[in-house]
Amino acid sequence: MTAYVSLFDLLSVGIGPSSSHTVGPMRAARAFVAGLEQRGLLDSVRSVTCALYGSLGATGIGHGTPDAVVAGLQGFDPESCDPAVVRDAWIALRRSDRARLVPVGGRSGARMLAPALPQGTSDRIRLAGSHDIVFHRDDIVLDPLTRLPGHPNALTFWAWDEDAEAPLVSETYYSIGGGFIRREGEEARLAALAPHPLPFATADQLLAICAREGISIAEVALRNEVALHPGQDIAERIDAIWRAMTECVENGLTATGMLPGPLGVRRRASMLRAKLEADNPRVDRERSGEWLQAFALAVNEENASGGRVVTAPTNGAAGILPAVAYYYLRFVPGADEAGIRRYLLTATAIGSLFKANASISGAEAGCQGEVGSACAMAAGALCAVLGGTPAQVENAAEIAMEHHLGLTCDPVGGLVQIPCIERNAIASSTAVSAARLAMLGDGTHVVSLDTVIETMRQTGIDMSTKYKETSEGGLAVNVIEC
Repeated sequence: MTAYVSLFDLLSVGIGPSSSHTVGPMRAARAFVAGLEQRGLLDSVRSVTCALYGSLGATGIGHGTPDAVVAGLQGFDPESCDPAVVRDAWIALRRSDRARLVPVGGRSGARMLAPALPQGTSDRIRLAGSHDIVFHRDDIVLDPLTRLPGHPNALTFWAWDEDAEAPLVSETYYSIGGGFIRREGEEARLAALAPHPLPFATADQLLAICAREGISIAEVALRNEVALHPGQDIAERIDAIWRAMTECVENGLTATGMLPGPLGVRRRASMLRAKLEADNPRVDRERSGEWLQAFALAVNEENASGGRVVTAPTNGAAGILPAVAYYYLRFVPGADEAGIRRYLLTATAIGSLFKANASISGAEAGCQGEVGSACAMAAGALCAVLGGTPAQVENAAEIAMEHHLGLTCDPVGGLVQIPCIERNAIASSTAVSAARLAMLGDGTHVVSLDTVIETMRQTGIDMSTKYKETSEGGLAVNVIEC
């Protein structure tokens, strides 16, 4: 077994505001309909119902989860769709004229927690772009008090025929963080995937490979990518990911106005850019720290508005990796596009360790699993392109993660805005500091990256559920939403 996850899976193009609450459910809905089509059942379906459990039910409204489910049922892919087709896709539906609670995994008492909303304009959707069904807003039920054992982010779909006495098909999916989904019962198939040419399960094993082969962490990742994607131009595909990150930064630096939702959060990245340019029209090294934070704010404001972002490794932490890479290109002498490729490959190897041995899901590990992991990825990657050895890279990632242990996920109003946006800016600064601190040493340190990842996993298990993306603790209950 190996921990390595392909760069193109870990850093996938999607839409905001949440990889686990928007991108994952959208992919799950799309997969459910694809399964109906493969079974030859699509033409028999007259209605579809869905239940959102646990964290998806608790903060689904603020994260646009019902909208994502509707878009996914219609066949839209988060990587390629226009984000505008997802916004309000659920709200645009009519409410049913009958009281109807879908069966919630055999449980009774499903709860609809949606706020009072106006009547929509449609009561029909087209599954996968080919088959019309009746679909009402209340065919999606939010049940935050039911937690399925597979993961805190769970959702179940039912497909019904004309009789509607028993479902034609029922499937449960888990949105396990970073836009990744797992269908219930899929674990055995996933474990049987072919090994990589340079497999590693721990950071110690990764460093041993580097020493044995005389190569960098980025080269380990590259060789695995070449094996995973034979015949493809890996550099060109990585460049496409970077272009998506770049566009997100640039869009966020110019966009103005208020972010959606009731909190009244104003975009600040463009104002910060204007002030920095007024102080000094050149993007100078003296103000590099302020520019770094502007880059991170830009990405996460785009994410909060439902725009196009790259999960890195999640949407809630999407600003850190591109901000530090932008910093590298702007302020590090000799920086180039080849360095960006090494940066992203190194970050992927580090992120894979977190995903395999702990979690990148805020609902499972708190924000230490999202912002903490992203900060470690960026710190190690920057250290690599600054010329750090594999040992120094591992040290940088460890420093960054160690100082995010215990970080809670407590979004105010269930929105990926407060404290998420500023948290990305601060973590970007931490990543740079960790990389430069590691560069001053020789890679020797007391706490290993493996140890800090295991500590993060244990901390996530011990952390109260109310501090893990449910908006039931922390800032979420101490900040007045007005």
